[in-house]
Amino acid sequence: MSNDSSELILHHYPQSPFSEKTRLILGHKRLEWRSVIIPVMMPKPDLLPLTGGYRKTPVLQVGADIYCDSALIASVLEERAPEPSIHPAESAGAAQLMAQWADTTLFWTVVPYTIQPAGLAAIFAGAPSEVIKAFGEDRAALTSGLHWPTVTDATAQLHTHLGWLEQRLADGRAFLGGTQVSIADFSVAHCIWFVKSAPPVVAILDAYPRLLAWHARVLAIGQGHPRELGSGEALAVAASAKGHAPSRVEFGLGFDADEQVTVSATDYGQDPVTGRLVGLTRERVTLERRDDRAGLVRVHFPRLGFRITRGAGT
Repeated sequence: MSNDSSELILHHYPQSPFSEKTRLILGHKRLEWRSVIIPVMMPKPDLLPLTGGYRKTPVLQVGADIYCDSALIASVLEERAPEPSIHPAESAGAAQLMAQWADTTLFWTVVPYTIQPAGLAAIFAGAPSEVIKAFGEDRAALTSGLHWPTVTDATAQLHTHLGWLEQRLADGRAFLGGTQVSIADFSVAHCIWFVKSAPPVVAILDAYPRLLAWHARVLAIGQGHPRELGSGEALAVAASAKGHAPSRVEFGLGFDADEQVTVSATDYGQDPVTGRLVGLTRERVTLERRDDRAGLVRVHFPRLGFRITRGAGT
């Protein structure tokens, strides 16, 4: 087992689109990282002690600091390894806007399109029917309250989005922001990657040759240098870690340090996480909580896509 509390530990599973985004960023930065494969669906007995209830994928662990949501993870990796950057000057600002669009609007068009019956059957080829049923029930609970487009609507909308991306690449640029890869490329790439995971529905991409060539360039970046780590070992790393990443509660943002608060996503997977507020900026929020197995951990969330309430959540 590794005792290095500074190691990057990614909790993910191979079929997770947002994990693919993160793995590509790790590859771009040529980082070494530990790979903890977590269950595709609940229960997740070795993940929840770290996160306090957050169940979405991926999660990045550095010692006893737990980072939730791929957007925040991308920021942490940029801080950890500023070069090569995912925010090159030529696409500053615009790349972040496109990434946010890809992670929300594009993603929630890609998902219902890809998991139409033919696509879902291909993704779960060879799996017992009860596994497919359990997956459907798990995702229904995870996305409760979301209003998905029908397959017909998603198909039309996806063509529109793909057309925009094709136009973006029409001037011969190598990447979406210009000559250098950026966070926009990684966020769009995981959506295209998910469509490609279901061969019966992948033909929709054939009309967009520039996009396909761009996607091949992004995938060629690779995924860095992963080494396997057991989920129990990751818990032990957290429990034995000494100290946490610096954090502070900035004045004037509506909450005071050491308040008991609850953080939850505003879109899907709204499982509440409760703890002592130890960090708050306009970009992120940090809770401290204690777990019998993970020890004293700090769980970090982005402000975008999350809400903070006082007291314990329901």
